[in-house]
Amino acid sequence: MSISSEHADPEPATAIIFGASGGIGAALLANLHSRKQFANLAGLSRGSQPPIDLLDESSIRSAAAHLAALAAPLRLLIDATGMLADASFRPERSWRELDAAHLARAFAINAVGPALLMKHFLPLLPRQGRSVFVSLSARVGSIADNNLGGWYSYRASKAALNQLVHTAAIELKRQSPQAVCVALHPGTVDTKLSAPFRTSHLEVRTPESAAELILQAIDGLSAADTGGFFDYRGLAIPW
Repeated sequence: MSISSEHADPEPATAIIFGASGGIGAALLANLHSRKQFANLAGLSRGSQPPIDLLDESSIRSAAAHLAALAAPLRLLIDATGMLADASFRPERSWRELDAAHLARAFAINAVGPALLMKHFLPLLPRQGRSVFVSLSARVGSIADNNLGGWYSYRASKAALNQLVHTAAIELKRQSPQAVCVALHPGTVDTKLSAPFRTSHLEVRTPESAAELILQAIDGLSAADTGGFFDYRGLAIPW
């Protein structure tokens, strides 16, 4: 994280990237590693040690217990997980394409999984000093900004994620008044997730460029922003 002197921690700290095997997650991990600002830097995924699987709460619980034992307090948590499509599913263009199993899977990965990350990791954040939890959401999760329709599962699951983050931020503030808990739209990034759905009018960034902008946006957030929904420039997005 690009930490200014205003936010810099005098003590050793720990940062965790969830979804570190994905394009954005890997770029965030590499960016933070190059800056050498954290005593401990963990990239978690299904293939990491400890492993973490959003569809398996026991793996999340075990990873939290493992990282809680580190001496350096948790100061930065970035949830870079998410699913837009997979081998058997593409975003719906019409209600005629809605499928209960696809809806359930989108909610499991885009909303329930991140909620379980918050359940097990937010209690580990220090009670004093600045700490940050960011979950990468999507602008299409904004209900007010939905003018095109379609993409039912993705839109609805990201809207649910935004509500979960906002609600968790309220509770977190009682425990850690200087903590920041937000949803953040990373923009369109050149990854496997977005590749089949990019159009010519979109501005597409490399994962490395997106990671830098995400970390700059995080650095600009204060405790007053907790519970909000922002884009990679730090600008608020309507709910």
